[in-house]
Amino acid sequence: MKKAMVVGATGGTGAAITEELVRQGKPVIAFGRSREKLERIARKLGNPDHLTLAVGDAWKPEQIIAQAGGADVLFHCANVPYYEMEAKLIPLGESIMEAANRLAVKVVAVDGIYPYGRRQADLVTEEHPKQPHTRKGKVRLAFEHMLFSSRWSNTEVMIVRLPDYYGPTANEASYLGSTLEAIAAGKMTFFVGNMKVPREYVYLPDAAAMIVKLAQADFAYGQNWNIPGAGQISGREIVRIAQAASGKSKPVIPLKKTGLSLLGIAVPVIKEIVEMLYLTEEPLTLSREKYTSQIGPIVATPFEKGIAATIREIQNRSII
Repeated sequence: MKKAMVVGATGGTGAAITEELVRQGKPVIAFGRSREKLERIARKLGNPDHLTLAVGDAWKPEQIIAQAGGADVLFHCANVPYYEMEAKLIPLGESIMEAANRLAVKVVAVDGIYPYGRRQADLVTEEHPKQPHTRKGKVRLAFEHMLFSSRWSNTEVMIVRLPDYYGPTANEASYLGSTLEAIAAGKMTFFVGNMKVPREYVYLPDAAAMIVKLAQADFAYGQNWNIPGAGQISGREIVRIAQAASGKSKPVIPLKKTGLSLLGIAVPVIKEIVEMLYLTEEPLTLSREKYTSQIGPIVATPFEKGIAATIREIQNRSII
């Protein structure tokens, strides 16, 4: 990888991958719709010379192509709101793949675990059956089929799959993003799902380091790759660590099906989470065997350290 382009650079995973590429000294083009958000990322990173900001619309392939600037790897981190997933996820992906195909660049597509459906093994490998039983899982599986379609004859694609994630760049698109933001601010907040059942989370800076390493392995394309977290942790433990780091302890209320359905009347994105609640009761744990055997050690910041660092950065950001 000589030069990278991150499409969706202002989102949670896109910002983390952009930061990792800059940290490694890789020339990178950060592509997004908001110049203000792109400039915020650049300032945070010290406005490095090897970071180029590109404002554009990922729905328009020609705008990606016009600003690709010699990149040989494109990180597809662009996403759509939960409540627009069925209508817009695949058309957005097709736009980005059209640009990548015309540029003849490799694509690293960031996705989640929804296509697996209910777990059929204690550790979910990349070969786990994909039998989604939810609308979003079915859309995500169709998204995978689109990415690996023979239509894109001039590009190679890999999919990296993350469990639930957290970190300084996470936003309201993640289950934990708004919860940790509120804890950092000392506000009452909600936790989506069961707070007693431990489940897997990955710290976004760790995920970005593993994804960038995969992107540099030519043999990794044409495949799915799990990006595992540091292990499992319950909502109660997350809240305990976050509140200790923030020095504040306002109530955190678990939101299950009934609560989410009621809130969803006013907030569409909340309503759309309901069908995915099975993952908070029957969590999946991703196998790390393929990554460790073919790429190297898992990057795994302990939860105590990662959650505390996330709270501190959120608080520092609100001061600046």
